[in-house]
Amino acid sequence: CLNHTNIIHIYAFDELEGMRYLVMEVADNGSLDGRIEDHGVIDELLTLDVGIKMSSALESALAQNLLHRDLKPSNILFNKENEPKLVDFGLAVNADADQDLHGTVWGTPYYIAPEKVKREGETFLSDMYSLAGTLYHALTGHVPFEAPSIEEVVAAHVHTDLTPPNHVVQSITQPTSDAIYRAMAKEPSHRYQSYGEFIMALENARSQLLVSQMRSEVAAAVPPSEASGKGWFRR
Repeated sequence: CLNHTNIIHIYAFDELEGMRYLVMEVADNGSLDGRIEDHGVIDELLTLDVGIKMSSALESALAQNLLHRDLKPSNILFNKENEPKLVDFGLAVNADADQDLHGTVWGTPYYIAPEKVKREGETFLSDMYSLAGTLYHALTGHVPFEAPSIEEVVAAHVHTDLTPPNHVVQSITQPTSDAIYRAMAKEPSHRYQSYGEFIMALENARSQLLVSQMRSEVAAAVPPSEASGKGWFRR
């Protein structure tokens, strides 16, 4: 049983008169996908908050030996308190289970990890890559790789260098861009090696962004004469 604030809670799954039904927690304040569609780009602080909470949710799932396998903006819903909720564990598998490297590749092409495309097997680092790709989309308004066909998009995850987020939208701060860029490294061994590490990087980026915003607000509130130091000294 998955019990985490940022994983949608399932109350019941049953069948009535031949129809299966699911009773789940209400999260009817839209999806991250819908917000990207409505606003183009998502505020950096909100995106970092989503990233931190989704990483924590995935870490909790991993503690139960579960891989989500389909991280994408439409699988992150918000409740009325604006709290993000991870949904749709329909493709989830046991992290310790034997993997069929010759079977169907599951996932959404725009966020799929390179090792899955190459049929090298998947780990929690594949979920991390997809989450980072989701955050990339939220911050920039663009999926990590754009191409005329789905086949070319999938191939780009393997062969094309990722453009850093702050090269797409220059206002994105360097720590945020660096954290997402590293989590989307082609080689799993070059990514953060735990969700805890990824969370620390995102929290550090958030802290630096908050400090920067606070300094800007203070500077804007101080009259120019005081900011320059004039009027503070007598001769």
